[in-house]
Order: sequence, then structure tokens, then C-alpha cells
Amino acid sequence: QVQLVESGGGLVQAGGSLRLSCTASGRTFSRDAMAWFRQVPGKEREFVAGIVGNDITRYLDSVKARFTISKDSAKNTVALQMNSLKPEDTATYYCAARASTVLSFSSRQYTYWGQGTQVTVSS
Repeated sequence: QVQLVESGGGLVQAGGSLRLSCTASGRTFSRDAMAWFRQVPGKEREFVAGIVGNDITRYLDSVKARFTISKDSAKNTVALQMNSLKPEDTATYYCAARASTVLSFSSRQYTYWGQGTQVTVSS
């Protein structure tokens, strides 16, 4: 049984940093696509960043240069370093994975999901 478990959310002031981590078990995703999505109440889940293998990455335009996604294949983890956080980054952040080497921006293409971790940025 595949499980994704996130950690690292919390409350931070605008301009601060947080690091989210997601650990996968039950399957390795060293070559497959893993991503972070976020969701606020009443809105659809939004792609934030994704990675295939260890070095092919894509980002939502509004987080480029502020967020960095990385993968540690040996530990089967994916992390999201978030710097210069803004109040509009406030959301529940979800780790996702799919059994494919194709990175998708659509949440519907991901099979495996974590439980979500809350990130709140105060102004």
C-alpha cells in the first residue's frame, strides 16, 4: 500500500520560509513524477511545483524564484523549500505522485496523495 506523508507546515510571517517534506512508502518514485499542489476552500487544487527524476522541474509562475522542489531518491522523499512567503501562499499543501515519468499539471493525473499540511502566512 502506497502512502505519502507530509510534514513541515505551520504559521509564518510574510517574508519568512518553510520547508515541506513528503515521505513515500510502499513504492519508490525515483524516476516518476512527484508534485506539490495547494488548495484553499472553495477553489480547485492548484499545481505548485513538480519534479521528474531528480532534475526536471516545473513551477507555478507565481512561485518561481521563491520555491524550490527537490527529491532524495535514496530516502524516497520530496521536499518543497518555500522562501519569501506571501499571504496569498496560504493554503493546504498536498504531496502527490504518479506512476509515470511524465509530469502533469493536473491533479486528476495523480494517483497517490498525502493528507495535506496547512501553511498559513500572516501579513
